[in-house]
Amino acid sequence: MEDGKQNALVEYRGFRAAFRSSIAGADRQNSNEVVHGINLSIAKNEVTALVGESGSGKTVSAQALLRLQSPDLVDYSGGELLFDGRDILKMNESELRGIRGREIGIIFQEPATSLNPLHRIERQVAEPLIVHGGVRAADARPVVIDWLQKVGLRDAEKRLGAFPHELSGGERQRVMIALALINRPKLLVADEPTTALDVTIQAQILELIRSLQRELGMAALFITHDLNLARRIADRIAVMKDGLIIESGATDEIFSRPKQDYTRMLLSDDSGQESPPPAAATTEDAASVSGLKVYFPVKKGFFRRTASYIKALDGVSFSLRKGETLGIVGESGSGKTTLGKALLRLQKSEGLITIDGQKIQNLDEKPLRPIRRKMQVIFQDPYGSLSPRMTVRGIVGEGLLIHNIGAKEEREARVKAAMNEVGLGDPDFFDRYPNEFSGGQRQRIALARALVMEPAILVLDEPTSSLDRATQFQVVNLLRDIQQKHGLSYIFISHDLRIVRSLCHSLIIMRAGKIVESGPARGIFSAPRHEYTRTLLKTALE
Repeated sequence: MEDGKQNALVEYRGFRAAFRSSIAGADRQNSNEVVHGINLSIAKNEVTALVGESGSGKTVSAQALLRLQSPDLVDYSGGELLFDGRDILKMNESELRGIRGREIGIIFQEPATSLNPLHRIERQVAEPLIVHGGVRAADARPVVIDWLQKVGLRDAEKRLGAFPHELSGGERQRVMIALALINRPKLLVADEPTTALDVTIQAQILELIRSLQRELGMAALFITHDLNLARRIADRIAVMKDGLIIESGATDEIFSRPKQDYTRMLLSDDSGQESPPPAAATTEDAASVSGLKVYFPVKKGFFRRTASYIKALDGVSFSLRKGETLGIVGESGSGKTTLGKALLRLQKSEGLITIDGQKIQNLDEKPLRPIRRKMQVIFQDPYGSLSPRMTVRGIVGEGLLIHNIGAKEEREARVKAAMNEVGLGDPDFFDRYPNEFSGGQRQRIALARALVMEPAILVLDEPTSSLDRATQFQVVNLLRDIQQKHGLSYIFISHDLRIVRSLCHSLIIMRAGKIVESGPARGIFSAPRHEYTRTLLKTALE
């Protein structure tokens, strides 16, 4: 990127980064270098996309701009990282605080771990205005509402008092985007900012980021695993693989004349097998729900009285056959994740829930415990759902300890078998921590943790949304193989219809807490009946 250096806002010069060993303060010889001397510049008015698969070094390179990682975890082992002529790697904490949130804004890939669970949405989005802009809290509210509306948060004014856990994954990401942009920074670092969003909102968010970048002359570093997504927003693209930038250039040049085989592979967008394997030949239900409702109260006034309700689920009914994959599809905030949590009794609800013929809605904790062994979940955010203080061995084996299953030797054998089944059988992995793995590997660890319990039902909440396309279909193929081997029933929650088409036998289409269409997946894909379904399919698959 030599032609952008004279007007560069950001320059990586021989930049290196390494993950330290799990022992705090370990010296460099015990570190694992993951970025190997990259050179990259970003001009003051351009959008640069850094593209590559999970584990390529994209995120650690981007987060270095704010020095967010503890020195005990990440060692910036060489080179320079210049922002507006200043070397970020040499800044002290006071200097870093001056640019974080004011000159550099960041949108994280995993909003559940970056939003404070104890603070309401209004306070968190207003904080950059108050801290860096000197705006009074009372004057910040209309600005906060305006930004939440800009990023497409439904009922924005009503959601000001909500906590992050009361929002869907996509809604939390919208809040993060508003928080990052509210001070109109010189540089926006966007780390997979649209992975949790449905395709229609994704396009709106990309256009919002692009329009603001043009209006303010703001630079942006856009991290993604999707080259076609990068094409819609980036002026220049750098392709990263195994800690190195292997190709870079203008966006049109990368798409018309890619030089590397790896770049051509990313451009191919191989969507894998389009039809799921046959479901088990049975009419028995693994689970069913009837008339399921989840209403969240909206409280107002000094006494926090309930003024209205947000109907996250409004009378939902369906059944899941044994050995079948049921896809739950809809835009962000449609109620998909709430439905999965309610089925697992992780969310209070009204209605009838039946698991393997047993009604569980009103069961107390003690009789519910053995049923929980039959139902396991893989969350959208693997990093947030894996304890950073536990090794992989402890994470995968925790459920066995809690349910008092087997002696120590048996538990160890089951952990090893589960890790082998998900393709992480290397003994060196067992005593590592989650931060030492890529996003795809962390999701495999989450899958091993579920499989070790030998469940009958697996709820998968957007399990591939943060993964590159190649890794997505590796995980999908793994899920298909495991289902065939163990006869599992899956509930697959997603907005990615290409993945849904390759895995699901039946579909539920949700919108605003209701089911608008349901039936065999093949029939819905070939002849959707509802206008919303037709729009969703057209946007996602064209």
